[in-house]
Amino acid sequence: MDRIIVKPSGPLHGDVEINGAKNSALKVMAACSLAEGTFFLTNVPDITDVRLMSELLVSLGMTVRSVDTNSLEITNPGNLTAEAPYELVEKMRASIVVLGPLLARYGKAGVALPVGTILAQGRLTCI
Repeated sequence: MDRIIVKPSGPLHGDVEINGAKNSALKVMAACSLAEGTFFLTNVPDITDVRLMSELLVSLGMTVRSVDTNSLEITNPGNLTAEAPYELVEKMRASIVVLGPLLARYGKAGVALPVGTILAQGRLTCI
């Protein structure tokens, strides 16, 4: 059996920066569709999925602006489209997370099934 032996060498000093989590950031971004107003998100990872979710929110009627590398300003004017375009949904499986907030707010929502979804081929519409 292999072992790792750790010997104390004194107290630790310094700072460690914790990167934002993609899965949490995408869900919080989608949750911004639940209420009107401007939301500031910090510690958001600068990755493709976050950029795609930003495009998706813009297509629904929101405004998304990068404040800096890891911060976003999302504005929800209140009159959103309750249907996500296939061209964006097909690029990211996590885009399905907009379905819940849209359904809760508008009572209906349409989201194409993302690529790789096992449920079925086609569209998922909740009425």
